[in-house]
Amino acid sequence: MRNEALIGYLLHQRPYQEKRALYYLFSQQHGVIHGIGKKGAPLFMPLQLFATGKRDLKTFSQINIAPQHVVQTDVLPEDDAAKTLKAVPYENITGQHQYAALYLNEILWRLLPTEDPMPKLWQHYQDSLDRLKQPLTANELRLCLRQFEQYLFNELGFALTLTQDNVQDSIEPQSIYRFLPDAGLVPIVQGEFLESADMGRAVFEGSEIVIMVEQGISDVTLNAWSRLHRQLIDHLLDYQPLQSRLLWQQQQRYQL
Repeated sequence: MRNEALIGYLLHQRPYQEKRALYYLFSQQHGVIHGIGKKGAPLFMPLQLFATGKRDLKTFSQINIAPQHVVQTDVLPEDDAAKTLKAVPYENITGQHQYAALYLNEILWRLLPTEDPMPKLWQHYQDSLDRLKQPLTANELRLCLRQFEQYLFNELGFALTLTQDNVQDSIEPQSIYRFLPDAGLVPIVQGEFLESADMGRAVFEGSEIVIMVEQGISDVTLNAWSRLHRQLIDHLLDYQPLQSRLLWQQQQRYQL
């Protein structure tokens, strides 16, 4: 590409020389793109820039925040025009919601392939950031993250099918299952020994799975989906820790 105009969001950055940085950009046009540009690009804001280069590492130039949203608003009756256009400034993500946004960024830059366009996922990401700019309850925040993770799994080809176990038998409400990312739901044989970690995270009652299928990600099923998604995320990351998750845990301990 040569001076190609891009719209995207900055997922991650690392220092590169004195005045430049190595950027991981989630672009609307080409998915994740790596490039070098002038330091100072903000997180969680839509950026417009130009990218040049034939190799994996591009050169980014003229990095700016994209033009503000423009909305139509009513005006006073005595004005000549009935409607007017008003620029709406971008809102920042603040408080604890920043940790959630950092989490979304981290799973994207660590899991997505480079230069693989994913326009639907890009839109879901943008919508998730917009939600994180609003006041949310603890459950609403978790719902936002779980829903985005589901979109991500689908794009990566890991759509979760919970109507059958690993041998294509229907889920039995009276049975108990262990979730294995490479196999799916595996029935637990009566008397099988389970480690305490398995009991806490990877084991599901059949009746619980049936409700998950019926309701999807909801307030009622949120805890179960959170356990399931965490297992799959950890597997996809080869069980390497997430820095955003560690920051969140440290912040929670500090508050206590």
